[in-house]
Amino acid sequence: MADTYDHLFKLLLVGDSGVGKTSILMRFTAGSFEEDVRNTVGVDLKVKIINFRGKKIKLTLWDTAGQERFRTLTSAYYRGAHGIILAYDITSRDSFENLQHWLNEIDIYSTNESCVKMLVGNKCDLAAERQVSKKEGASFAREKHMLFIEASAKTKDGIQQTFDELIQKVLDSPELSEDGSSSSSGMSGGGNGSSSMRLDRDNQQYQGGGCCG
Repeated sequence: MADTYDHLFKLLLVGDSGVGKTSILMRFTAGSFEEDVRNTVGVDLKVKIINFRGKKIKLTLWDTAGQERFRTLTSAYYRGAHGIILAYDITSRDSFENLQHWLNEIDIYSTNESCVKMLVGNKCDLAAERQVSKKEGASFAREKHMLFIEASAKTKDGIQQTFDELIQKVLDSPELSEDGSSSSSGMSGGGNGSSSMRLDRDNQQYQGGGCCG
């Protein structure tokens, strides 16, 4: 049976390899966490249908590889994105300093000028190893007109809030919510579940939040 939904939104996760993009996505879609997760090769796609504030929303969630050799292969997946999560590891200064590179890619490849961007500082459960302060992350997000939160895929703190705030901001943007409006889907397996498919191939308002607030 075909699913019916009110909106179809494409969301991307980008950032350096090892910052926890796959773990964030797995925590949100399946409620699970694994200590040892292999690096994404190319792009990993997951599909999740949720009921959000009276709306049935189908999400296609794209987990992109952070390694340099895959970046040209994943550039096409920026196109048509309604929301993009830029993730960094609060225990890795390099992953934070490389955020400007990812913003440059979004500027080049994104086709939605009003695409909502959200900065997520992952691994805030590792406070003793922190190299990037929450204040610094918040300041960068404010400067770049992004939403902001610190989260932990391991403890799940901030993960649901990350997606709730991102989806709400997309819904609040008429050009994005109208673009994502639909009434039927070619995917099956409805409800609030999720499905996945691996493809193996070589301004917005600042907000604070998260588990370290």
